[in-house]
Amino acid sequence: MDGERTQALLPRLERSGSATRLIVDQEPFIIRGGELGNSSVERAFLQRYWPKLQALGLNTIVAPVYWDVVEPEEGVFNWSTVDELIDDAREHGMRLVLLWFGTWKNSMSCYAPSWVKTDFERFPRCRDSLGRSMEILTPFGDANREADARAFTALMAHLRSQDEQHAVVLVQVENEIGMIPEARDHSPQAEAAFNAAVPGELISYLQQHREELAPELLDLWTAAGERTAGTWTEVFGAGPLGEEVFMAWSFARYVQSVTAAGKAELGLPMYTNAALIRPATLPGQYPSAGPLPHLIDVWRAGAPSLDFIAPDIYFPNFAEWAGKYTRSGNPLFIPEALRSVDAAANCLYAYGAHSAIGFAVFGVESISGRAEAMLAASNDIVRQLSPLIAAHAGDSTMTGLLPPADDQRVPHRLRLGDVLLDVTYERIAPPSLADGVINESGDRAEDTTRLPSAAIVIQTADKEFVIGGMGVTVTFSPAQAGAERFGILSCEEGGFEEGLWQHLRWLNGDETHQGRHLRLVPGRAAIQRVKLYRYR
Repeated sequence: MDGERTQALLPRLERSGSATRLIVDQEPFIIRGGELGNSSVERAFLQRYWPKLQALGLNTIVAPVYWDVVEPEEGVFNWSTVDELIDDAREHGMRLVLLWFGTWKNSMSCYAPSWVKTDFERFPRCRDSLGRSMEILTPFGDANREADARAFTALMAHLRSQDEQHAVVLVQVENEIGMIPEARDHSPQAEAAFNAAVPGELISYLQQHREELAPELLDLWTAAGERTAGTWTEVFGAGPLGEEVFMAWSFARYVQSVTAAGKAELGLPMYTNAALIRPATLPGQYPSAGPLPHLIDVWRAGAPSLDFIAPDIYFPNFAEWAGKYTRSGNPLFIPEALRSVDAAANCLYAYGAHSAIGFAVFGVESISGRAEAMLAASNDIVRQLSPLIAAHAGDSTMTGLLPPADDQRVPHRLRLGDVLLDVTYERIAPPSLADGVINESGDRAEDTTRLPSAAIVIQTADKEFVIGGMGVTVTFSPAQAGAERFGILSCEEGGFEEGLWQHLRWLNGDETHQGRHLRLVPGRAAIQRVKLYRYR
């Protein structure tokens, strides 16, 4: 393939207004992903799972590349696992997001090659406050950074020559970087850097972007006097919060070197991901200093070659974390999420509320039971709605529905244009007598298994909506109070194929509670199209 044409077809991120779209083969591409378990990527193991991955409705596999496997001897590379993965993904109609398991994976350096691990004089480690060596390569070691960058550059050069059809659409640099169990490195190199002046590049960034800084970082800086020169303690205060900023800058500068070197060979979109913060913990008690939302400005200043940062969301407050990762225009991509039944709901919310680039559960090959069935159903909704999601990304005509609290007592109210949506959520299947109507008797179903409840809502015209999901009931009213009310002019169930609406059935009577609401029953994914009218 001609080199110029190859470059023109390279996957890229394209920003339009407040939305960022992933462009693949010159078209918007929404990742319906699944991340493989850390040790599930090799052909002999993975081959039995491809039919399952296809049945889940995935279009992208998120998979690691192991530094220790691809460079078993320094300067000697073996790309067989990478090539087999690319070939098998193509054969099964999948794209790939590759995860570079280089210097750090879940804070540790467990995927560094043996020739790095055993030469600890050349490749220094982090040290704790007692001077003890840790299983974490220090970001202050030039040899560490240079070896990682050389290997990552070799990977990108290999992709340039072997993946001309661009099966790989994104690359993650490192994995869940973080400092633990202390807030910072105490190696000799780190001590010297910590006691030196804060780099001018970071100070300049803070000054130039002061009005847009993450509030936590701005508060930390101003509490220490908003100094424009001084040591890390002088500029950000003593204690673990200031130490975390120091380590975040150090990690970011390391990642910048690796990322820039790789992009010089092949300019695919690149990001890095974070393990999130458990409640009531301080830096060092969680994997601190990674690409966390309160540190996004440090990472942007330190690693400008990264296109975005991404969260691995395993906590129940999914909407809260997703919102934090869209601060100041950061596009949302979730490379890892819990593979519970709620994944089917969370993915719909991510695409609808935040125009997510993609969503992937972790250990996707191990998903089973109701969680597997519901995720496949949600992925099919996303597949059908993808052209609409791409067309409405970032504007006020699309949103996502997700229960804002586990015990929501009043309808969840949202606004799209001049329409108010009052939403209730059903997490348990109703008894058969209540199908399509309010359960006036209060009878409970015998099966009390909790089901996913979420939807994507897209306003396609004035007082016309497409809503896809499960377990939600929506009533409509004018945003401006007055004598007029909204009624349902028509409601139909159907779907989309190649962007065209395919009618299945008209809904009225019991299914719309005699024209009073739109209802997606729990336990069954569906798409409905509703048209409203005004009356007095």
